Amino acid sequence: MQRRTLVLGGVLSVVLYGAGTFAFQNPTLPTDHLTGMWILNAAQSKYNPPEGGMKSERVRITVIQAGIKLTADGSDAQGQTTHQEFTAKFDGKDYPIKSTVGGKPDPTQDAVSWKQIDEWNYEITSKLKSKVVATMKLAITKDGKTGNLTITGTTPQGQAINSTAVYQKQ
Repeated sequence: MQRRTLVLGGVLSVVLYGAGTFAFQNPTLPTDHLTGMWILNAAQSKYNPPEGGMKSERVRITVIQAGIKLTADGSDAQGQTTHQEFTAKFDGKDYPIKSTVGGKPDPTQDAVSWKQIDEWNYEITSKLKSKVVATMKLAITKDGKTGNLTITGTTPQGQAINSTAVYQKQ
């Protein structure tokens, strides 16, 4: 469960912040730095709890009008394959997410929302049945080559999630 939440964002998985309508009202706000393939740097990432992390992940992001299309494939801490895809606007509204773990539907999340805080920062919220399960903050470095994703939330067992995933743009 936590592993899909962590991915979401997945970059990024992935992917939001602040004034929900900011990007919608400012469609010229630069977001091109998000477009491309992002690869998880597992050595620089820190997952708490560890079993909620990812061993590997490749995230393809395409910027669309006032939002993104994201597809992510990887391997979680237990070695199971993961897949995630969604299209979302930067408006803070919930959008459905298709997510699988080990080839089966992921029961830990069913929606995602994105907000753009500013040109380089985003807030992503992962939900299950309208309840927030994780909040992620994505900060893109000014050179556009690294994405740092901080993840907070709670596992289904009630354990706190406090992780950081680092992605490099290819």
